[in-house]
Amino acid sequence: NSTVFIFWCLLQRIMHGEDVPQPVLQILGIKRINTNSDQERYRLLMSDGKYYNSYAMLASQLNEMQHKGLLNENTIVRLDKYMTSMVGKEGSGKRVLIVTELTVLNSGEEVKSKIGEPVTYENAAKQDSAPKPAPVAASAPAVKKEQSYKNHNNNNTMDSTMNGTLNTGLTHPIASLSPYQNKWVIKARVTSKTAIRTWSNARGEGKLFSMDLMDESGEIRATAFKEQCDKFYDLIEVDNVYFFSKCQLKPANKQFSQLKNDYEMTFTGETVVQLCDDADDGGIPEIKFDLIPISQIASMENKAAVDTIGICKEVGELQTFTSRTTNKEFKKRDLTLVDMSNAAVSLTLWGDEAVNFDGHVQPVILVKGSRINEFNGGKSISVGGGSILKINPDIPEAHKLRGWFDNGGGDNISNMVSARTGGGSFSTDWVTLKEARMRNLGAGDKPDYFQCKAVVHIVKQENSFYRACPQSECNKKVVDEGNGQYRCERCNAAYPNFKYRLLVNMSIGDWTSNRWVTCFNESGEQLLKHTAQEVGEALENDPAAAEKMFADINFSSFIFKLRCKNEMYGDMTRNKLSVQSMTPINYKEYNKYLIKELKEMTGIGPSN
Repeated sequence: NSTVFIFWCLLQRIMHGEDVPQPVLQILGIKRINTNSDQERYRLLMSDGKYYNSYAMLASQLNEMQHKGLLNENTIVRLDKYMTSMVGKEGSGKRVLIVTELTVLNSGEEVKSKIGEPVTYENAAKQDSAPKPAPVAASAPAVKKEQSYKNHNNNNTMDSTMNGTLNTGLTHPIASLSPYQNKWVIKARVTSKTAIRTWSNARGEGKLFSMDLMDESGEIRATAFKEQCDKFYDLIEVDNVYFFSKCQLKPANKQFSQLKNDYEMTFTGETVVQLCDDADDGGIPEIKFDLIPISQIASMENKAAVDTIGICKEVGELQTFTSRTTNKEFKKRDLTLVDMSNAAVSLTLWGDEAVNFDGHVQPVILVKGSRINEFNGGKSISVGGGSILKINPDIPEAHKLRGWFDNGGGDNISNMVSARTGGGSFSTDWVTLKEARMRNLGAGDKPDYFQCKAVVHIVKQENSFYRACPQSECNKKVVDEGNGQYRCERCNAAYPNFKYRLLVNMSIGDWTSNRWVTCFNESGEQLLKHTAQEVGEALENDPAAAEKMFADINFSSFIFKLRCKNEMYGDMTRNKLSVQSMTPINYKEYNKYLIKELKEMTGIGPSN
C-alpha cells in the first residue's frame, strides 16, 4: 500500500523562477555546511524524480527537524514555504532554493530508495528540449511589481535619498549574503533601530546609528555613518519593510551584535533603500514578542532584556538634567505600567520619546528589549538603543488588557515591582553569613538573594573605581590612549572625557561570620555618601579627602540585601556576594522581626 507521488519536473519549473505551490520533493542527501561561526546551516540534495538539485538550503529554524532525524535520505517532503534567489555575479550566478517551512509526508525508512533515475538539473537543463514555462507567465509578475514600486516611490519622501530605483523583482535572502557578492537586493523588515551616537577622536568627529534587519532566512545588522546617518535616520522606521542594496559586507563584530550572522552591513555613498509597498511585504516575518507578565520582572536578573505589555496608569513629569561628566543635557520621563498579573512597574523613556509621550488617555504600551534596572531592592525597566516601543498595538493581548483595565482591573494593584525595600524587606529571607555558606547558596543555575544585618569592617581603597565610557548607556572601561583621548572598545570610539564608576570591595560581618562583598556604582555611592565622580576625583587628586570618605563608614551597621552566585575564575569556583541594596537600620521594625523570631523559637504564639 505504498503512496504514489506525482512531482515530475517540479524542480525545472521552480528553478526557472515559477511559483509552484507546495511542491512535493524527495531528499536524496543533507549535509552540514562549514561556517565561520557556531551557526548551523544545512545543504540539501533534492529530487523531483527527473532532476536533482544540490543548490538548496534549509532555513535555520528547521534545524531541529534534522536534529530529530526527520530529514534522512529518501524522505518525501512538501515545501509549504520556500524562496529562490540568484547568488553570484549577474549573468553567471546560481539560483538557490531556500526552504523555510516543510512537512514530512513519508519518512526515508518508509520509502527506502530513490524514486526514478534523476539527473543533475544544471547539465540537463541545457539539453532539455521540454517546453519551458511561458516567458510572460514567469516574468510578468516581476515586471508589474517593479513598475508598481517605481510608481509608489515617485510620490514617496524617501525618493530623495535614493540613487535610482531598485529592480525588486528578484531579491536575495539575507542568509545568502557574503562579501564576495557585489550585486544583490534584499527585502527585509527593520526590527530595531538605535539612537544616533556621536564620537570624537584624533581623526575627527562623527555619528552613527545601527538597525537590525530580518527576513525568512535570517537576520543581519546594518550601520550608517556620518552622511549616511543624516540621510537615512529619519526615513527608516521600525517594523517597516524595505529593499536594501549596495551596502558593504564585512565580518560581524560580535562585541556589538548578538545576531546569528557571520556578516554585517555598512551603508556607503551608493547605498539604496526603498520602501516596500504594503501589498508586497508578505513573506517577511512579523516582529516576534516574548511577552512576560509584569509580576515576573521581580525575579529576573538585573540588566536582563525583557518584552512586556501593560496599561500606562500614571505618567510622571518630564525631567531634564545635565551629565556631570559630559555636560550633555538628558530628558527622561517615568511611567507606571500595570497588567493582569496585578503588578506594576516603572518604565523610563528617554529623549524625544519622553518629550512627545502623551499618556493622559492611559494607552496600552508594549516594549521589546527593555532593560531591567535594580536599585534598593526594586526593579524598573527602561527603553534604550535597540528597544521597540508600541502604543496601542493591534494585537489580542492589547485588546484583552484594555477591556480588563476599563472594567476596573487596575484599581487594586498589590505587587509594586519597582518599590524600594526601605529599611529591609521583611518578606526576603533573613540568613546569617554562616548560614549562607552552610546552605550552599549561589550554587544553582540562578543566583540566590538574602538579607542580613551586618557591620562594615574594612573598605578597600585600592581599585575601587575605574574610568568608563562617557555615553549614558555604556559603562565599559575606557583605554587611555595617551593623547588626551579615551577609547571605548564597545562603542568603537574615542572621547576627550570619561566618567568614574565605582567597584568597591569591603569586608562585612554579623554575629556568625565575616564575608567580602562587592558594591557596584549605585550602592557604592550610597555607601560612601558621595557620587562616583567625587570619589574618583578624590582618589586621584586628594588622597586625604579620599581617606576620610572611606574611614567614615568603618564600623557602620546596615541591612544588606545580597546577591549570591558561584563564578568561575580560571579553573576555580568562587562564591561571590554583591550588594543589591543597603539601608540604615530601622530599629523599630528590626525589633519587631526579632521578637517574632524569638516567639517562633520558644513556641510562644502571638496571643500569649
